[in-house]
Amino acid sequence: MEWSMALSGFAAGLLISVVTAPVGVSGAVFLLPVQVSVLGVPSPAVTPTNLLYNVVAGPGALLRYRRAGQLGGPLTRLLIAGTVPGVVVGAVIRVFAVPGPRVFRLLVAALLLPLGLWLWLRTVRPAPPRTRGRPSPRATTSLALAVGVVGGIYGIGGGSLLGPILVGRGAPVATVAPAALASTFVTSVVGAATYALLSLATTGDVTPDWLLGLSCGAGGLLGGYLGARLQPHVPETALRLLLGTLATAVGALYAVQTLR
Repeated sequence: MEWSMALSGFAAGLLISVVTAPVGVSGAVFLLPVQVSVLGVPSPAVTPTNLLYNVVAGPGALLRYRRAGQLGGPLTRLLIAGTVPGVVVGAVIRVFAVPGPRVFRLLVAALLLPLGLWLWLRTVRPAPPRTRGRPSPRATTSLALAVGVVGGIYGIGGGSLLGPILVGRGAPVATVAPAALASTFVTSVVGAATYALLSLATTGDVTPDWLLGLSCGAGGLLGGYLGARLQPHVPETALRLLLGTLATAVGALYAVQTLR
């Protein structure tokens, strides 16, 4: 049974990351409902399990982006400066306050559903150049801080939240994707370490499901590399529509789960 679950996790990580890596999303936000509803990972262990997936899967896409000369730059530094302290705060909240999954689903649905539709509209009917404006460095770091807190609580990759906002504000997907994935990777390493330390101070089970996290991560490692390799061959418009579709789909999924 354990090896069957591991193979299912590998396949899920592979398929999800191939689709999400080109637009800077690690895929953890899609894996979360699969792990809870299909694979039966209990809460709160699902959060560090998802962080473990990000740690293992992240280098695949990042290696490809580095070889293409797309990794690094000021956006990456701004995102990491915000998400790293945010994930520590989120982990502490998760262990000691334990927000319920319903709150998380409502939050994700309320944010990603309109965000995805807005990105679709911005792509199909672009705004006039004078109305476009990328977030300031301070606003970008503040946004990354908030996303880091959410990621620390629920173990999702920040790219699913950061990507649609930054791309919708005019940043090209080719710039946002590597930066978002880099911040997700660094944040997940810090988050996983924080959970390891917190496990020493609490009686709750906050250790990851190692077999499932590693198997999903192995699939994500391969799928992320393939997805990043595909990105230069996909038009910018198609990438923006894909990101909008992913955001809308995740928002709709969690909205339906909340209404049940």
